[in-house]
Amino acid sequence: MVSEYLKQNTAEYHDAAEKLFNSEKIFNKTFTLDDYKKIINTNYLMLLHSEDKIFNSLNGNFAEKLQLDQRKKLPLIEKDLASLALKNQAATHTLEVNNEHEALGMMYVIEGSTLGGNVIAKQLSKTEGFDEITFNFFGCYQENTGPMWKNFKEVLDTEVAEDNYNEVLSGAKKLYTFLLNVN
Repeated sequence: MVSEYLKQNTAEYHDAAEKLFNSEKIFNKTFTLDDYKKIINTNYLMLLHSEDKIFNSLNGNFAEKLQLDQRKKLPLIEKDLASLALKNQAATHTLEVNNEHEALGMMYVIEGSTLGGNVIAKQLSKTEGFDEITFNFFGCYQENTGPMWKNFKEVLDTEVAEDNYNEVLSGAKKLYTFLLNVN
């Protein structure tokens, strides 16, 4: 199953992202508003440079099966930027999506951040200093986070042939690398 293949082969990238964003501070309640601004701004830049390209690379079949119309996150994170008095930016980096398999790998990174974001939102809502924060991006699916992730994994695992696993992995690594280096 490609979802397990991705999980195993991107673990070091996932760990690097958690380190970059000081994730351990979220759970020991020392995460600050500046830490939160950093994580929102970096995810915003990732979505700004990738979301439209990913969605445009997925054919009608994937668009329907993945419910792409319900997965748009850029407008949500832009609300978070505004509430944090952070500026919208123009896309300044090049990020190429070579095919739909790479797009699926990139989407794996974004959907995974949504899954983790739900946990982050729950933790931070109990942390001092976050009372006034609305978690538009991290809380985007609300109670549907589990079902949306399950749907995404099912589509990946049923639609991607083993011959294409490396292309999907290439997309995931490409977006993780972008996330870890953009600022």
